[in-house]
Amino acid sequence: MTPPKRAPVRKKPSRAPTPARPGGAPIETIPLAAGKKGHPALGLGLWGLGRWTPEDEARTKATIGRAYERGVRWFDSAEVYGSGRSERVLGEVLHRTATAGSDTFVVTKVSWEHLRPNQVRAALVGSLERLGRSSVDLYLVHAPDPHVPLAETMPVLEALWKEGKVGAIGVSNFSEEQLEEAARHLAETRLVVNQVRYNLFDRDEADPVRAYCRAHDILLEAYTPLARGLLHGRYLDGKRIPTEVRKFAHRLFEPDRLPEIVRRARDLRALASSAKVPLASIAFHWLRAQGAAPVFGASRPEQIDENLVAWSVRPPAGVLERADRIAQGVRA
Repeated sequence: MTPPKRAPVRKKPSRAPTPARPGGAPIETIPLAAGKKGHPALGLGLWGLGRWTPEDEARTKATIGRAYERGVRWFDSAEVYGSGRSERVLGEVLHRTATAGSDTFVVTKVSWEHLRPNQVRAALVGSLERLGRSSVDLYLVHAPDPHVPLAETMPVLEALWKEGKVGAIGVSNFSEEQLEEAARHLAETRLVVNQVRYNLFDRDEADPVRAYCRAHDILLEAYTPLARGLLHGRYLDGKRIPTEVRKFAHRLFEPDRLPEIVRRARDLRALASSAKVPLASIAFHWLRAQGAAPVFGASRPEQIDENLVAWSVRPPAGVLERADRIAQGVRA
């Protein structure tokens, strides 16, 4: 298979061109192999917004607004999140800010159900209308569809890139083979991102593609970086795990696995306590050490503050190495 065209080695992360507002934690940017903007190293994922009831909309807007005020610029959405509601809410909040069109890094995704050429273009038009934007900074294929060849999908994405409607092209939940296949069908630009489920406990999707992505300058975006709250210390002391969390948490909360995961998470919490850092700091910066950019979820403004405090504390390398062993079940 012909590998994708190589780009110059990515430079070390630089400080974001737009500084955080007072009280915000600085979030550096990562240069991409292609695209008009650097990629923030930490972002807010809006998956949960579209499933909330209309009565919760004020809270969702307040959460996005708090993130922007505190210096978050990467916002990740998708057309399937709430059947477009997530994009609409995001667009409404960002339009209240004078500079949101220029200093945000907005990402959205085309559904795996819309990968035929005419569907891709229509999906992007719909997303842009809901967001109230003429373009997005990064457009991802949400997941591959085995019934639609990437030879059909990728050329239309490249056409949209050439038209200036997307700043860069990426994918989500792609294997190495699928990454290679997608790259073969891009002639003038390249893939810059693969977004996968990735945290200290969930590595099955990221580990098989890490080396390939590093070799071809594809940034790994890590969703569920806090393992649905486990790596924030939730559910470690007997608190009931909501049905919805169990449903969307991959295998972490299945009865055959949960007791051991909770034991390891408690050991990680003890490690964080002894190191005098938040548990989430270990989760975020372990991913950072793997070359991944975490995108976290939040349902309340105060969760934005908690996560930015965790981001601002960088644990020593030895703590991250110990956390890696604990998460894998390696006892001292």
